[in-house]
Amino acid sequence: MRAILLRKQAPVDKNELSLEEVEKPLPKDNQLLIKIKSCAICRTDIHIIEGDMPPLKLPLIPGHQIVGVIGEVGDKVSNSKIGDYVGVPWLYRSCGVCRFCKKNLENLCDNALFTGYSVDGGYAEYMLGIDDFALPLPRDVDDTKLAPFLCGGAIGFRALKLTGLLNKGRGKLGIFGFGSAAHLIAPIAIKKGLELYVFTRGSSRQELGLRLGAKWAGRPGDSPGVKLDAALVFAPVGSIVVEALRNLDKAGKVVIGEIHMTPIEKLDYDLLWLEREIKTVANVTRDDVKDFLFEALRAKVTPRVRVYGLKDVNQALKDVKDGKVDGTAVLKIS
Repeated sequence: MRAILLRKQAPVDKNELSLEEVEKPLPKDNQLLIKIKSCAICRTDIHIIEGDMPPLKLPLIPGHQIVGVIGEVGDKVSNSKIGDYVGVPWLYRSCGVCRFCKKNLENLCDNALFTGYSVDGGYAEYMLGIDDFALPLPRDVDDTKLAPFLCGGAIGFRALKLTGLLNKGRGKLGIFGFGSAAHLIAPIAIKKGLELYVFTRGSSRQELGLRLGAKWAGRPGDSPGVKLDAALVFAPVGSIVVEALRNLDKAGKVVIGEIHMTPIEKLDYDLLWLEREIKTVANVTRDDVKDFLFEALRAKVTPRVRVYGLKDVNQALKDVKDGKVDGTAVLKIS
């Protein structure tokens, strides 16, 4: 089979990932052989490729927003069958027995494996998934439009839930960084009754936020003229967290949806005082993905995607890193 291999970590603009022929894996026990249709690119992939996240295995097939069809199953598979249309997210497998799994926090599992990081992922024609962790997907939605839901949408939705505003059905929400995750959850936030304020450097992304229903859009550092009840940060830059806090009202909360971030170098206590909070999001649970899919389909969320072929992966990664993709880059594989 054809697969993209990461053999050494280096900056995306200097790291030419190679398209190679590798042996197609065979499923055993509770494993599934998935023929991959699409795999969306996530900024986490770039952190892995460039070495911001230490390597867990090399060579590695990256990718963790995967849509495909089950082609073969191992002899201990009981809940999946050949022909099922499934998605594989960042959480490849949790153990189910550690203290976090028992508290319904499998995203913090002590023994978790992560797709395209701990194990080979979706920049390939085939991959091995795990029964119970490959999630059923609707067949009537284009696979390139489903792939971004599996990480960007799911992590964004978990971050949105952690603000506490969804339960209230009202409030002023700021989103800092308007890429893949942000544009997928914005329609849901608005449908739930929240006022949306978008902070992003690109004028095209500001315009996108306004088209989706934001009350205001500007650059980080600009003032929207109101204080925010909560803010979501989808930019891997510590100084953006400080900007979010500056716009926060008393008792407000900043939720950071990034797996890696530059240092928050200067954080005055005055910005945290008056019961403001900072919360981080680490990974997602299977329920996060299922809940987001339900809400996204109900709200008729349509991801903005730019589709690339598997052989064009290096260009796709560079475009994502350079902010040239309004929405999500997706590799169309079969």
